[in-house]
Amino acid sequence: MGKFTGVLLATDFDDTLICSDITGAGGVSETEKRNEPVVFGRNKEALDYYLAEGGYFTVSTGRAYQTFSPYRDRVPMNAPAVLSNGAIIYDFVAGRELYHAWLPERVRDHARQIAATFPDVGFETHVGDLIYTYRPNEITWRHIYKLGQPYEEKGFDEMPWPWIKLLVEHGEHGRLAQVQSWIQANFPGQYEPIFSNHYLMEVTAHGANKGSAVKRVAELMGVKPQDIYCVGDNQNDIPMLAVSAQAFTPEGSAQEVKDWGATIVGPCDEGAIADVIEILDKRY
Repeated sequence: MGKFTGVLLATDFDDTLICSDITGAGGVSETEKRNEPVVFGRNKEALDYYLAEGGYFTVSTGRAYQTFSPYRDRVPMNAPAVLSNGAIIYDFVAGRELYHAWLPERVRDHARQIAATFPDVGFETHVGDLIYTYRPNEITWRHIYKLGQPYEEKGFDEMPWPWIKLLVEHGEHGRLAQVQSWIQANFPGQYEPIFSNHYLMEVTAHGANKGSAVKRVAELMGVKPQDIYCVGDNQNDIPMLAVSAQAFTPEGSAQEVKDWGATIVGPCDEGAIADVIEILDKRY
């Protein structure tokens, strides 16, 4: 028993636990980075202390299984991970999936409608070990390069099934906001279209979001609602921040998260998770 026994800390991965930017030029691909440490410095020291005192720690990310799993052994999780923006819960300790929420098959037709209405946006789906693209643009290519995963370009009907999420991509945030509004107006109550950054919008099944998934993880681990804490930097993190007893966001996060009211801690690259654990250390 330790001071953090029965406490769950769930953090976003990109730009919260690790720092990255898919719009930057000349970056290093994920494949090339895989021998580098992921959690180090202040964050590692703080997490070592938190875990030694009995706390549960996990990642809640928009990444799919195949794009997060190479990092699993370098992230000190002891609770099931939330993947694909809440559409998957995966227990890496047991090596099994605990929950999934596939997109409905009608999404193929809806994707065609989105593509026809917005001819300048690109699309991705992740199935198995491959990324499938439709009408890729500059953001698509940079995202694929960042992930370091193999890909194929196919029509929506040619992409294998089932889909766990659909990514919509454009270099202007305002254009993607138009797509988001169009999806909400034309397919109400069917999807969760939400931004993982300014240039990527991810579409999952209705009800599949980080908030509902973190609650499921807490229930599995026997954690009470008042002992859930979440950290995130973008719109797709707001559903899990909403189930947090106190929500946190790194300095430099999206304005929507700051406006929502999360407690601002230090920047990602200066140990934002360590800052959160220092706050929890005073709370417990």
